[in-house]
Amino acid sequence: MYRDPEAASPGAPSRDVLLVSAIITVSLSVTVVLCGLCHWCQRKLGKRYKNSLETVGTPDSGRGRSEKKAIKLPAGGKTVNTAPVPGQTPHDESDRRTEPHSSVSDLVNSLTSEMLMLSPGSEEDEAHEGCSRENLGRIQFSVGYNFQESTLTVKIMKAQELPAKDFSGTSDPFVKIYLLPDKKHKLETKVKRKNLNPHWNETFLFEGFPYEKVVQRILYLQVLDYDRFSRNDPIGEVSIPLNKVDLTQMQTFWKDLKPCSDGSGSRGELLLSLCYNPSANSIIVNIIKARNLKAMDIGGTSDPYVKVWLMYKDKRVEKKKTVTMKRNLNPIFNESFAFDIPTEKLRETTIIITVMDKDKLSRNDVIGKIYLSWKSGPGEVKHWKDMIARPRQPVAQWHQLKA
Repeated sequence: MYRDPEAASPGAPSRDVLLVSAIITVSLSVTVVLCGLCHWCQRKLGKRYKNSLETVGTPDSGRGRSEKKAIKLPAGGKTVNTAPVPGQTPHDESDRRTEPHSSVSDLVNSLTSEMLMLSPGSEEDEAHEGCSRENLGRIQFSVGYNFQESTLTVKIMKAQELPAKDFSGTSDPFVKIYLLPDKKHKLETKVKRKNLNPHWNETFLFEGFPYEKVVQRILYLQVLDYDRFSRNDPIGEVSIPLNKVDLTQMQTFWKDLKPCSDGSGSRGELLLSLCYNPSANSIIVNIIKARNLKAMDIGGTSDPYVKVWLMYKDKRVEKKKTVTMKRNLNPIFNESFAFDIPTEKLRETTIIITVMDKDKLSRNDVIGKIYLSWKSGPGEVKHWKDMIARPRQPVAQWHQLKA
């Protein structure tokens, strides 16, 4: 006998209503569990890799090239003077660099390779680093000509977002000024210590320079990182033909710095491996081989060897070097060096690798350098991270030698 379910028992919920309620309850439970898992994943995979900002670099013009410069020009035989512009004080600037927040021991002992791949600082960061590889900062300057006094005026104002060239994560920039094709006579600004956003505000006067000769010259600015103990590192350059500038009044320019084309060409590449052993507190550096090294000798070859410096903060701790390979631009070294590095000091450690050309009768020449640390260039940082991510395993990588 058919009975109407709605009339079966007044006030009691039907079977369909109970079924729908059960489905809704199960769905809400699954949603809560999933949300909890997502929150847990975010906490485990996100907060562990939260980065901290380190502020470096403040203007400092009290040291370095602080004296006024004067040179004689071939055009007219008069001097070129430079004097800083008074009355303007450089503003405090800072450069923020991203570093891993967790300790090295946490990275080694508790992180898996999968977590490293999912964390910030892996593929996505490397893509950004690749995009910014050519970002060398920019420089502001002014140019003008006084026809009555036959004087070309060049004012170097400031630079922004310069790359860090020192292992301490900053630079000591200054600017060289040329009027090409004359490269024998140059002028220089002061050095700004530990500053990636320097203010110079220095004016250079090229006096007694006829206008018809000025328009045949190219204003060339080269920004370098001052190094007291070794060769200054080029940061970037700007060149502007003066015949394309309206010199009747001071013109101000912002120009992006480009890689320095000093005619030296490529310095070659070096293949090396790093192996970090956290239990032994050591790093093994294996200098494997080099290719296409720059010829430093008159005969079109070089006698290369490799120096490996262990640096802690600003101090040189230990140095080792390979044997010299005679007349060889593609040498094979295969020499390993072990350095004792406590885990807690790893973040402040830099390994400087220098390829040298051996000379018997004169000073040995630097072919190129590589800086390996948390704060180096994109390729170097990748190698350092890979070394940490794979303890006790040699990690090999090619590196382009830099000036």
